[in-house]
Amino acid sequence: MLLHTFEAEGKSVCLFPGRQPDAPALYLNTFPGEGERVLRALRETGCADFSLVAVSNLDWNCDMAPWDAPPAFARSGPFTGGAQEYLGLLTQKIIPLAEGQLASAPRWRGIAGYSMAGLFAVYALCAADVFSRAASVSGSLWFPGMREYVLSHGRCRLPQRIYFSLGSRESKTRNPMLQRVAQNTQEIAAFYRGQGVDTLFELNPGSHFDHPDQRTARSIAWLLDGQDAARQVRCPPPAEGTSI
Repeated sequence: MLLHTFEAEGKSVCLFPGRQPDAPALYLNTFPGEGERVLRALRETGCADFSLVAVSNLDWNCDMAPWDAPPAFARSGPFTGGAQEYLGLLTQKIIPLAEGQLASAPRWRGIAGYSMAGLFAVYALCAADVFSRAASVSGSLWFPGMREYVLSHGRCRLPQRIYFSLGSRESKTRNPMLQRVAQNTQEIAAFYRGQGVDTLFELNPGSHFDHPDQRTARSIAWLLDGQDAARQVRCPPPAEGTSI
């Protein structure tokens, strides 16, 4: 895989350029090394050409959090909402630096992420007119106030296509904050569908931590080429009757 790397204010950025000069660009906020694993899973399926930009070395409880919030777990720290500042870094520095290394501007630009990065992907749609497609994979849409924020701000940026997924056991928890994730995710997905956006929600077997690379790859395949392409990604299929 052809790879370019650079740093931007402490964030590590890996660029995997597409073969075509104007291939779509997908931005993935993630952990070190995960971008390459996701890309490998996608290329095994022969999916459509695209450029992947994987950003890591994130402060998850700050960079991905839209605003301050109490800890989600007893032994974790509070959320210190730095998403707007990080979004500025992404849009004003990382994107220009990454796309400056491409042969031409991408046909369209998308954003994807898992867990807190899935929360940030949805937030970015509402807070900036930059991305036209997004994927929130096991997104932390239980985050306090996020459902209300999307329903009141979602019209600021209606994407062409948006994908949501959850593990089937994610909301089955004693944690009252996390119990909201399934209802919030489905309501947000229904909101976008109601606005005429090409929207998919999938419920995958298992918990929050099952098959993250494959599920992320599946979401990107759907953003690129739709359901037939997503089915080619090797991971457990969604439970029957759970897509909307």
